[in-house]
Amino acid sequence: MPVLTNIGFLATCIDEGAQGEIHPQKNAAIAWQDDTIQWVGQEKDLPEKYADEKVFDANGKMVVPGLIDCHTHLAFGGWRPDEFAMRVQGKSYLEIAKAGGGILSTVKETRKAPEDGLYEKASEFLKEMVKLGVTTVECKSGYGLTVEDELKTLRVYRRLAEDQELGMVSTFLGAHTIPPEYKDDREGYINLVISEMIPAVAEHNLAEFCDIFTEESAFTVEESRRILLAAKAAGLTPKLHADQLTSCGGAELAAEVEAASADHLEKISDDGIEAMAKAGVVGVTLPLASLYTQEDFLDCRRLVKGGVDVAVATDFNPGSAPSYDLPLAMMLTCNQGRLTPAEVLKGATIYAAKAIKRDYKLGSIERGKQADFAIIDAPNPDFWMYHYRGANCLGTFVKGEKLV
Repeated sequence: MPVLTNIGFLATCIDEGAQGEIHPQKNAAIAWQDDTIQWVGQEKDLPEKYADEKVFDANGKMVVPGLIDCHTHLAFGGWRPDEFAMRVQGKSYLEIAKAGGGILSTVKETRKAPEDGLYEKASEFLKEMVKLGVTTVECKSGYGLTVEDELKTLRVYRRLAEDQELGMVSTFLGAHTIPPEYKDDREGYINLVISEMIPAVAEHNLAEFCDIFTEESAFTVEESRRILLAAKAAGLTPKLHADQLTSCGGAELAAEVEAASADHLEKISDDGIEAMAKAGVVGVTLPLASLYTQEDFLDCRRLVKGGVDVAVATDFNPGSAPSYDLPLAMMLTCNQGRLTPAEVLKGATIYAAKAIKRDYKLGSIERGKQADFAIIDAPNPDFWMYHYRGANCLGTFVKGEKLV
């Protein structure tokens, strides 16, 4: 049973207390067997039976649970750097779309991309993410928008789950936008999602969640309700992109359908916060999207005060958030979302685990949980976020194995 010793500051992040309560221990140690944590506590209390086991030295640094990126669009064809240049020159989303950009440009490239090409590209992203201390990644489809292309993307995620050490969680996002071939037949596409895509995803067990972009410019609340209830009936757990651009009732719908999470939420209403809190829906902030699109950041303090657990994720995608740097998203949530470093750490660990229904085994450092954790070159979360210089990750352990 390996042991990690000489931990200067251990953030256990157990799911007790308020958002900022990370339940730290100083001068700590962790022992595990195979992929499961067996003991956590102060090093001076380490049981004698661990004395002759393999030892890893944290060198007095901080140790945190493995970071969980609970919202990414990991597999996609092409990139969209031209949109970045247009955006910083003041071009609007509509102007960019008219120039051939936006989600549909990625749909075009993803449809052309072979499955093996998508697999190799996503594999390279994961290799870099683990260096940041990330140990679990949620990944969405949504750039295929045909039955076969959606299944192609989800097959990539299944292959990655089989081949990679990192934890992988798949989400079907067929209702991302209306594809060009259905621009004059909106109801036809919605029926395709409900009658063909969802059954195929469920039959092949390719996703655990069904997400939808709920917005007046994407899918209305009523359309979203139809799709999510069909997904729920097929065994998929609802998730929502909600209230990003307008306060359209997405958060309230998330509560109604008992979604695992509602993400974005920049325009969430007070009623939406109250509904999510009562239903136990996790709110996921995506500050990199706000940064890149130059839109208002979510005031996370409103949600925390309203009783909503707030998770932090990257929204990694080729258009509005082309970065998988989760620690950067955490720092932005401090500076722009008004959460403390301890609060964002809990948001990227145990609350992120709750957003993907994995809190029973991930997101905290305690006996019986999976042995996922990262060694960070900082004395505590405050200093890590304050003196930001990247992830500062000195080592990442996944299922008890040191990967970097």
